Amino acid sequence: MKNKTNAMRMLEMAHIEYTPLEYEVDENDLSGMHIAHQLNMDPDMMFKTIAARGEKRGILVFCIPVSCEIDLKKAATAAGDKRVELLPVKELLGITGYIRGGCSPIGMKKKFPTFIDETCTLFDKITVSAGVRGCQLLLDSAKLCEFLQAEICDLTSE
Repeated sequence: MKNKTNAMRMLEMAHIEYTPLEYEVDENDLSGMHIAHQLNMDPDMMFKTIAARGEKRGILVFCIPVSCEIDLKKAATAAGDKRVELLPVKELLGITGYIRGGCSPIGMKKKFPTFIDETCTLFDKITVSAGVRGCQLLLDSAKLCEFLQAEICDLTSE
């Protein structure tokens, strides 16, 4: 990748190794499943980042496999909140610094409480967005969780 993203710079400052995985952006299909297919990767090890708002806690960040859907009740329970709702796309850039399809849990404008689905422990390495459309970061799942001070919990629908 020609230009390093903020997420890449932050990982390098923390001495966390990563591998950038570039893919072609399809504006008609920004789904993680499409990206997993392009990269020929297991969609269960590719994590999408979801920004939400808790009733009490404010902005929350959830990372789940691209093959799954978030369970908002489980997300609320994990966050210790009564209710959470997804952040409207129009608010995403202003709050996180990222756009839909390029939202990374690394390097948001502020440090928000972060929760990663427990399935991340099934893999030595997982991917998350590099902070731009067209690039994923493959990195050690345990180091990512530690770096983000993320809570590992059950976040997905059955």
